[in-house]
Amino acid sequence: MRKFLSLIFLIFLLLISSQEVFAKGKSVRFIQVSDVHYVPENEQAGVWLKKLVKEINGTENVDFVVFTGDNIDSPNPQYLHSFLKIVGKIDRPCYFVIGNHDVSTNAKLSKSRYLDIIRYHNWFSRAWKPNYTFKKNGFLFVVVDGAKEIIPGPNGYYKQDTLAWLDKVLTKNKKKQVIILQHFPLIEPRKMTSHKTYMAERYLELLDKHENVIAVVAGHYHTNHEIMRNGVYHISSPAFAEEPHYFKVIEVVDGQNLLPMIFTQLREFDL
Repeated sequence: MRKFLSLIFLIFLLLISSQEVFAKGKSVRFIQVSDVHYVPENEQAGVWLKKLVKEINGTENVDFVVFTGDNIDSPNPQYLHSFLKIVGKIDRPCYFVIGNHDVSTNAKLSKSRYLDIIRYHNWFSRAWKPNYTFKKNGFLFVVVDGAKEIIPGPNGYYKQDTLAWLDKVLTKNKKKQVIILQHFPLIEPRKMTSHKTYMAERYLELLDKHENVIAVVAGHYHTNHEIMRNGVYHISSPAFAEEPHYFKVIEVVDGQNLLPMIFTQLREFDL
């Protein structure tokens, strides 16, 4: 009986200590919005987007918001200006990923001009280049660009120089926990040859070299899908543009000596 009571007491201490570890560990909570496909001529699209801003501003304990590509439906500078004027009402820091619908040199909206327009609306934007990093609450976030501005199409392509840049970032920050934000997923949420990422295996092999990447967050397929691969949690989210309208709340908790915990919640709202 005494051994039994001792065992119960030991389990109780372990539970308490685990809770204390998580309480002391760092955490970050952010909102992902993907595939808005905003068209200003569509009045309903503006209603949806303004409602999204209201929903985000009413969500507590959010550190930032990331739009993971296809923010506008076609590469039109005026579309982007109109989109940014609305989402500029969000009262949290916002970060942007470029999708395949966002840019085209033929339409005079190159990646460089796209980012110039973002900075015009947000002087504090970190997006000086399509690939960039930012830190939140001890975590490193890495935005990785896979869009094509010359002859754009639905197939993502992470170029060799982009992967070389990512390799350097991960090596330099090997002691930090890293979350990657991008438009094109590396693991298909559903089979769709027209949307498949070119040479995704090369990118996955790069991730296998590093132990500090804990999640890859993407969109593009308009599908909700989450899967663990070699210790990296691959998160794909549905399109905001389609009904029902979704955004995703993602929370990452570092238990210090324990493995990080990733919680996701798909939020749906009605107009």
